[in-house]
Amino acid sequence: MGAVLSSILALIALLGAPLFVVILAAAMLGFYSADIPLTVITIELYGMVDTPLLIALPLFTFAGYLLAESNLSSRLVRLTEVFLGWLPGGLAVVAFVTCAFFTAFTGASGVTIVAVGALLYPALVEAGYRDKFSLGLVTTSGSLGLLLAPSLPLILYGVIVQQMNLPNSFTIQELFIAGIFPAILMIVCLTAYAIWSNRDREIERKVFTREETFDAIKAVKWEIPLPLIILGGIYSGFFAVSEAAAVTTMYVFLVEVVIHREVKYAELPRVIRESMVMVGGILIILGVSLAFSNYLIDTEIPQRLFEWISTYIEGKITFLIMLNVVLLILGAILDIFSALAIMTPLIVPVAMRFGVDPVHLGIIFLANMQIGYFTPPIGMNLFIASYRFRKSITELYRATIPFMLVLLFALLIITYVPAVSLVFLDR
Repeated sequence: MGAVLSSILALIALLGAPLFVVILAAAMLGFYSADIPLTVITIELYGMVDTPLLIALPLFTFAGYLLAESNLSSRLVRLTEVFLGWLPGGLAVVAFVTCAFFTAFTGASGVTIVAVGALLYPALVEAGYRDKFSLGLVTTSGSLGLLLAPSLPLILYGVIVQQMNLPNSFTIQELFIAGIFPAILMIVCLTAYAIWSNRDREIERKVFTREETFDAIKAVKWEIPLPLIILGGIYSGFFAVSEAAAVTTMYVFLVEVVIHREVKYAELPRVIRESMVMVGGILIILGVSLAFSNYLIDTEIPQRLFEWISTYIEGKITFLIMLNVVLLILGAILDIFSALAIMTPLIVPVAMRFGVDPVHLGIIFLANMQIGYFTPPIGMNLFIASYRFRKSITELYRATIPFMLVLLFALLIITYVPAVSLVFLDR
């Protein structure tokens, strides 16, 4: 009977059933096979509601959607161009930094490609960068901010792991702190590649007058305090993550709706609806994944998985190599929230048995997923960029491969040098 039900479950997954349906069905099948009442699933879903940290998800998401609807992208490009445009490869640096911060705040790499990439791509070509290089840069930069606060995937990873009640616990603040250096490392590696690959070209460097600099700062004077509110408040411990989310949302609303008036009051119902649809999808996936996690823990599947893996993998390094390969593949075929929901309950207990810190593991996870967004053949950002810039998908493949190799190099450092993530943490 169990084999038949498992086959049916595999069939509906292959036929394209929504991921939460597959996960929920797997959890129900598991509990049914173990003679555990299915009411445990509803209890788990209800328990999720009592998680204060979840308040941050809808608040940060709504704030991100408001920022995406505004003209912040153009103002942010202008500001970074003023301060970084004079450097060798300055406009490339502008692209990396702008995309990283925009993705961090909006939580969506696709939005970054559409909003910021649309500004940067023609600017890069006009400045003298090769079309192929410019195309690869804006496509790969779309996911750079996933390791920076207030990254929704980092929050989701933290919520899932905290609900598992495992030893060696951590806070969301620690996750945010752990992501700083890895994100900087990726940007530095990409910048070095950008300078080296364009060393034989006459690239225009932009020098701005004092008046232009002041104008650029004046244009974003209301947004400048935003990183200070989020990062300063969270990292200092002055704000809890949920409190920082509430303050951020209120501040973004006042700036973009009341002061700049770039988001009209008539558009607010649409923005709220779109942002909450996304949140609803995340919460459904999260709820059923927590129920599935409960089943995995009750039936000791992670322990069995560890024992099986241990017969083929002897040490931590080999495990991390295997983990990188698996996560890169998953990142290319699943969205990041789905991958987190499926893999976190399985990977975290096994990784901890191999001596991998759960905070370091979260950074490894997100760094892999970040690269997976543009990993051929079906990385999501490849298709978004193909549609936005009217380029063939094969052209996108060729354009992104050099950047992917650079980020893979950074990923190796992040993975095998835990201090890059944990240097500011007492772990």
